[in-house]
Amino acid sequence: MKITRFGNVGNEKPAIVVDNVRYDVGAFGQDFTEDFFGNDGLNKLKIWFEANKSSCPVVADEVRWASAIARPSKIICIGLNYADHAAESNMAAPKEPVVFFKSTTALVGPNDDLIIPKGSEKTDWEVELAVVIGKKTSYVSVEEALDYVAGYALHNDYSERAYQLERGGQWVKGKSCDTFAPFGPWLATPDELGDIDNLRLWLTVNGKMYQDGNTKNLIFNVPFVISYLSEFMTLLPGDIISTGTPAGVGLGQKPNPVYLKAGDVVSLGIDGLGSSTQTAKAYGS
Repeated sequence: MKITRFGNVGNEKPAIVVDNVRYDVGAFGQDFTEDFFGNDGLNKLKIWFEANKSSCPVVADEVRWASAIARPSKIICIGLNYADHAAESNMAAPKEPVVFFKSTTALVGPNDDLIIPKGSEKTDWEVELAVVIGKKTSYVSVEEALDYVAGYALHNDYSERAYQLERGGQWVKGKSCDTFAPFGPWLATPDELGDIDNLRLWLTVNGKMYQDGNTKNLIFNVPFVISYLSEFMTLLPGDIISTGTPAGVGLGQKPNPVYLKAGDVVSLGIDGLGSSTQTAKAYGS
């Protein structure tokens, strides 16, 4: 099953995607929140939709795609999780996962505009596989970790490199600006996706390919990351874990870094998880 949300900002509604057609499932009575995921909402929705599909309105193509899930309790990110990205960043491959948070207020729809922060000169891109937790867990084993996954989605972990690397403290400052977490177009349940250790992920800027990687090259794979994080915090239903980006970010371009400017168009995708496009706009424009 593929789930998503649609509609204007502040008035989003839930939907199911079948053969690239969105069906309004607002009549089901629940948005895709922590409560939905934590109370077996995916299975309940599947059963409901099978019985009610004929009465579900089709969402017009021009209607905005919203974030595939409602605002989660947290967005947890894994840094330097591809060896080639660590190398281009002039950082050693980590011996344990690098963990940081991204503000939930950064979450937006997959095709919403990217707003370059006020005064920013180093806004960068990062295509990533995101994992959404389906059940509350702590101290889960690697062997059981995937039992706690609701699904997977496409995420662009936008980063302001000066905020992240040049202003002291933790990376969260460079990761949390508004619009810095386009999420979707949909969340796909595990049965939709197949082998999560062999998914191509790619990103272009103005049509030029910058990132073209594969999840088989993750340093720490999805089950390990879930288990590892659950040692340090309770993972709640609906929580997003973004698993890292392959080489090809703007920071790593040689001989000089390349950063986004107003008018640039960023497109990205992952096998089975669709694609998204964001147009960069200057703050206040």
